[in-house]
Amino acid sequence: MPPTTRPTPRANPVAAGRPGIATRALELTRRALGLDRPSPRADVALVLHGDESEGRGLDPVETTQLHRIRLFGATGTVLMAVGALGAGAQPVLQNPVQGVRGLGLAARMPSAALTLTMTGIVLVVLAWLLLGRFAIGRRDPDGQPRRLTRSQLDRTLLLWIVPLVVAPPMFSKDVYSYLAQSEIAARGLDPYAIGPAGALGVDHVLTRTVPNIWRDTSAPYGPAFLWLGEKIAALTGDNIVAGIFVHRLFALVGVALIVWALPRLARRCGVASVSALWLGAANPLLLFHLVAGVHNEALMLGLMLTGVELALRGVYPDSAHGDTSRGRAAAWIAAGTAVIALSAMIKVPSLLALGFVGMALARRRGGSFRAVTTTAVMLGIGAALVIGFVSWGSGLGWGWTQTLGTATEVRSWMSIPTLLGMGTGLGGVLLGLGDHTTAVLSITRPIAAVVAAFITVRMLLATLTGRIHPVGALGVSLGAIVLLFPVVQPWYLLWAVIPLAAWATRPIFRIPTIAFSSVVSVILMPNGGEYQPFIIVQAAIATIAVVGLLIVATRNILPWRGEERAPVRPPHTADA
Repeated sequence: MPPTTRPTPRANPVAAGRPGIATRALELTRRALGLDRPSPRADVALVLHGDESEGRGLDPVETTQLHRIRLFGATGTVLMAVGALGAGAQPVLQNPVQGVRGLGLAARMPSAALTLTMTGIVLVVLAWLLLGRFAIGRRDPDGQPRRLTRSQLDRTLLLWIVPLVVAPPMFSKDVYSYLAQSEIAARGLDPYAIGPAGALGVDHVLTRTVPNIWRDTSAPYGPAFLWLGEKIAALTGDNIVAGIFVHRLFALVGVALIVWALPRLARRCGVASVSALWLGAANPLLLFHLVAGVHNEALMLGLMLTGVELALRGVYPDSAHGDTSRGRAAAWIAAGTAVIALSAMIKVPSLLALGFVGMALARRRGGSFRAVTTTAVMLGIGAALVIGFVSWGSGLGWGWTQTLGTATEVRSWMSIPTLLGMGTGLGGVLLGLGDHTTAVLSITRPIAAVVAAFITVRMLLATLTGRIHPVGALGVSLGAIVLLFPVVQPWYLLWAVIPLAAWATRPIFRIPTIAFSSVVSVILMPNGGEYQPFIIVQAAIATIAVVGLLIVATRNILPWRGEERAPVRPPHTADA
């Protein structure tokens, strides 16, 4: 009798180990948040960052070229300063050059003034690009890069900044809003509840200089900035020129803080300090908009970067600062937290830096959920104390929390969701379907906000798991927030460019950043508004002709062409 055999049961896919829907959803979520095993192909840290050495100094030939590049850029800033007498964002009243023989001539010759300013702008951008060859570095036959020294870069930056310090405001009229809102605070009124026209009157000398779109708008800035402006208003009164120069002085303080913090953060990330300073601090966007444009982003970014550097001294203690004790490390973290919170009282977005400092600290404490929670509570209490003290001590209260969306009244083509909404609305008009821009914006802007929030959370978790340095994660997150924000102004790009300059070294970041910084710097009008098209055309043609002649005239003394081979290095390097 044959043996009895039982039929083999059909395999059950679930029982055989095939993951269920819940398991697959969990895996996809972990992968989306970056909590899975790192992949060399998709890791943003490998795509954007690579360590680089400080390198050697320049040889005598390159030092001579550097000196000429420095003068070339300084010539550009001088031309900008002179042209701004007629083409800058001059005040409606109290224009110090109006009617003055010689100085007032530029205002009566708009085409010539605009040509002079645009020529200077192009010269500065070209000088910056030429300087980049010595900042990024050329390599010796042994593979070591040759870069300019820190002192050479500092002197170059200082020489380019000085003419812009004494020039009229350019590229924006926001400084006049600063003056009016500061005067409102100085009078004991609430700048978060009433605009310049209502508080000062439409005929007041400060109101007259504020752009029409902002005359009835409350202040969108933090209480620390308005408290500072209140003191400036008490010092300068209704004197517009004096107020501008004092505000520019504080902008220079912010630039100085950037120059102090950026190379230190770059060394933490394994990046050459001069290449970070060149891309961040010497960037034409910073020169044109933070120095010449007198924007409070200078103070915000300077305090934010300084706070991050101070906090990371406690997170990553090293013998260079003698930070071996817990007490000293805690003191650095507390100081950094306070400075970052203070920067948020200039403009709130900089508070995001505290999250990345916290994640880096939580990772040092083990990276557990408990470490994250306790770190968040500790840093949150510290920041809340500073924010509360500033809000209460300034006498302005918490009104700033109600005006954070003021800037969204402007539609900016540089904002991705706004550009999509405006493009869709224009397409509807051309097709005869009507203008649905507002309706489309109500869809694109929330979606963009969700995407920016997701990228930020992913970068926070990547910092916690050690997949990316906190400085790089901060830069990536700010970049996503800026590009997906409802309103993007050219100087907003510095929120991301400056932190990323200390971490991102790959061409995939540097080349687009260099190109975009150069193009945006050239296309914006120096008066902060618009010119008649024929004036722009005349100035553009004249600028192209003048710059072309200058390039031809300097073709043998400036490094316009790339180096075909690395020269033999002399035994000693001169400094400029």
